[in-house]
Amino acid sequence: MSAFPEHLTGFRAVVPRYSAIISDVWGVLHNGLKANPGAPEALRKAREAGLPVVLLTNAPRPPASIEKQLRGFDVPDDCYDAIVSSGGVTRALVEAEGDAPFHHIGPSRDVSIYRGLTARPAPLADARYILCTGLVDDETETAEDYRSILAEGVKRGLKLYCANPDLVVERGKDLIPCAGALAELYEHMGGEAIWVGKPHRLVYDHAREHIARLAGRQIEASRILCIGDAFRTDVAGAIANGHDSLMTLAGIHAHQIQLNGNDFDREAFGRLADLNNARPTMTMASLVW
Repeated sequence: MSAFPEHLTGFRAVVPRYSAIISDVWGVLHNGLKANPGAPEALRKAREAGLPVVLLTNAPRPPASIEKQLRGFDVPDDCYDAIVSSGGVTRALVEAEGDAPFHHIGPSRDVSIYRGLTARPAPLADARYILCTGLVDDETETAEDYRSILAEGVKRGLKLYCANPDLVVERGKDLIPCAGALAELYEHMGGEAIWVGKPHRLVYDHAREHIARLAGRQIEASRILCIGDAFRTDVAGAIANGHDSLMTLAGIHAHQIQLNGNDFDREAFGRLADLNNARPTMTMASLVW
């Protein structure tokens, strides 16, 4: 196993190394119920130091919806400059499909992803493609509950837009399945899934466009720091796009590495990094200044 990443106890020491930040939302700024103590302040102080901060989330909702949710979790507007969401980018893809009917798999709270567009949801038998934003009831269902629906989609050769590549996300202390779990099963069954979100390049392109606009110039990839809590999406996405990464450990992998305060099982961490072929540049227990 290669050398362990630099482990930080505060964010302020590394801010001068970078010119911009792309930060995850769920798992970094909040835990699905409330803001993580110290995290909004850390990003706000980075902004005060002159670094544009763009939030990049795999949430299957447009940025305006994410902004409203953040306020509900007591995450203030002044800790970021812009939001890029999988839902917002997916909405643009659905818009490009015109009035072709689609079958929506996901909870009713996600309808903002297509509200106001020409296309409308339809029964699977009438759909031209599948739009997956998650499970209808992510607290009681699993991907396997959708096998028959997915099998019909595969049989008809329908592509599936996955508006949230996360397999699971934390909600409080629970891990909740996401749209990525359905897309993974769909591909395993032989279907075509189009993944919109981290670690895939499209959403990073959108984030970098915001950074260039905010900075008034193009920022070199090596001068952009990505912050996140997941190997598969945040760390892998940073690596694939040429960015350094800071991984917060008190997120999706906390239970796997037995995180306790600032202590954790480094061997377990190393195994997860190797399994995902994604090792962060730096780690912190939680994002604090």
